[in-house]
Amino acid sequence: MTPPSLPPRRFGRRSMLFGFLALLFVPIAAKAALFSLEERPRNFREASWASTGSLPDARAHPDARILVMSGRTGGWKGVLAVHSWIVFKRENADRWTRYDVVGWGRPLRQNGWAPDARWYGTAPTVVADLSGAQARALIPKVEAAVKDYRYAEFGDYRLWPGPNSNSFVAAVLRAVPEMKAVLPPNAIGRDFRPDLHVGWTDSGTGVEVNLWGFFGARFGWIEGVEINVLGLVVGLDLRNPALKLPAFGLLSLDLWPQQAGADTPRT
Repeated sequence: MTPPSLPPRRFGRRSMLFGFLALLFVPIAAKAALFSLEERPRNFREASWASTGSLPDARAHPDARILVMSGRTGGWKGVLAVHSWIVFKRENADRWTRYDVVGWGRPLRQNGWAPDARWYGTAPTVVADLSGAQARALIPKVEAAVKDYRYAEFGDYRLWPGPNSNSFVAAVLRAVPEMKAVLPPNAIGRDFRPDLHVGWTDSGTGVEVNLWGFFGARFGWIEGVEINVLGLVVGLDLRNPALKLPAFGLLSLDLWPQQAGADTPRT
């Protein structure tokens, strides 16, 4: 006599849920473990805020240029997030201009630090770099977006879900889509919006649903594929193949890197 067959076990939805939760929280646990082993300043007074010398003297670089930069935040926030800022110089200008938003005093700061300064001791990463005629044309738009930023007064800053430093830079990039730049997934606060948004992505190359920065999803050529849960982002970078993971940011999937000296801009 043949024993009755058991109904197939349903792993589909449950496995997908567990897999997604693992993508959210395993990277955070791994990054926290690595972070605990690193030597880092105990407070902001011990941290270096000095220039790294990665940008040339403005007087020796006549072309217009715009950069978006980011650096790991201090304390245990550094497990999860980076701080981002905008730097530019007009053609033939004798100095760089830097804009940040911070969580103390008046949020919006101009030239509070050197343009390429360390942030809590961490050397900055270049997120986007534009120069020449393109930068010259876009600098006035960047300045207008900075001037129009609506959360620049005392009491406007909010660490999570925003508006914070990354919300500010994201707002500028949103106002200047020609830059074709997107902040890294661990720039927590970049997805903050004051209203529900259903429509085009910031770059206009895809579609997005965003619930005030708490939850959202977007698909676009510039933004890639992203799912946002409480500010934690999982996804794929399509232009420069990479995984987008909480805490780690971007993990490259480029299995055939170009030869040394090849032009591999990220804009």
